[in-house]
Amino acid sequence: MNTVMDSPIWAVLSAAERSAVDGLIQQDHRLAAVARVREAFPAESRPGLHKTLDMVAERYRELGRRFERYPTPPLSPVTLMEKVKTLPGRTVAIEALWDGDTDGWCVDLVALTDHPAAEHRLAIIRHGSDLRLFNGTVPPWPEAQEAQTVGRALAEQLGVPFHFASPDRPDYDAPRWRTAL
Repeated sequence: MNTVMDSPIWAVLSAAERSAVDGLIQQDHRLAAVARVREAFPAESRPGLHKTLDMVAERYRELGRRFERYPTPPLSPVTLMEKVKTLPGRTVAIEALWDGDTDGWCVDLVALTDHPAAEHRLAIIRHGSDLRLFNGTVPPWPEAQEAQTVGRALAEQLGVPFHFASPDRPDYDAPRWRTAL
């Protein structure tokens, strides 16, 4: 079994750099750890991104940390309603929209308010990384299904519309509730 100690990248890092990378990993700053490793090398001998990611992922495992993201826990309608009650202004709609980052796609559940007209994130729903695209486990997108179920129930309880323009597939450019009026 390979370990990070077998990595030629890790072997070249100084003790101070290794400690700094481990500190970033302990804080779950994956991209910062990758950047720190790569920046420790001169530009002409900098390791490739994929090799560096593999090395950082192995270091995560050695430190007893999980490199892949955990799915978010199921949403609690009671907790979400408590959040909505603390928002300034009147809630005029509940909206689900796709978002993404280096881990993959997720769905944000937001409350839209008037006076002031604003958007307030209530929850981020993530059920796995984009590796699911390669192993054929999506669609359906479970985060979209959860957002629809919980978002619709919350909207009904508040007596406001629920909007999710693209529940079947991730889409940054799907029309928003305020623009669809």
